[in-house]
Amino acid sequence: MRKQRSSSAIGFTRHAIQRLNKGLKAAVDKRYYQRVQCVLAVAAGMAAAKVCKLTGSSLKSVYNYVNAYLSTHQLYSLCEAPRSGRPVTAIAVSDKRIKNALQCNPLQLGYRTTSWTVAALADYLNKKHSCFIGVDTLRRRMKAMGLRFKRPR
Repeated sequence: MRKQRSSSAIGFTRHAIQRLNKGLKAAVDKRYYQRVQCVLAVAAGMAAAKVCKLTGSSLKSVYNYVNAYLSTHQLYSLCEAPRSGRPVTAIAVSDKRIKNALQCNPLQLGYRTTSWTVAALADYLNKKHSCFIGVDTLRRRMKAMGLRFKRPR
């Protein structure tokens, strides 16, 4: 079995450990806290496999965190990178427009129902605002607005 290297041999200095302690105290994000905690444990001389068990991170993640920190010796290297995320769909269909559409009578607009269903409302909003909003998206937005709805039988 290979002998574990000391923290100074890996590249951690006394100042780096102090910086990591300050970063741990100032952390507000859970992921950032966990990353700093992993790096600090390795810097304190704990084996990476033991750090995995204590923090719940994978071994590869612990090595990635340590390498990211040691490449710059700055705490920002452990921060979460900005992500693009899923693009917002149906921006034209706002909460106000949904409420206004609910005030209209679907019979007068050519639908064969006396009250709005989510599918009929989605169809109406798609035609009126020339953008696609799915039934599930509309249902989720209506729920977030506090509106009540029911599915047709």
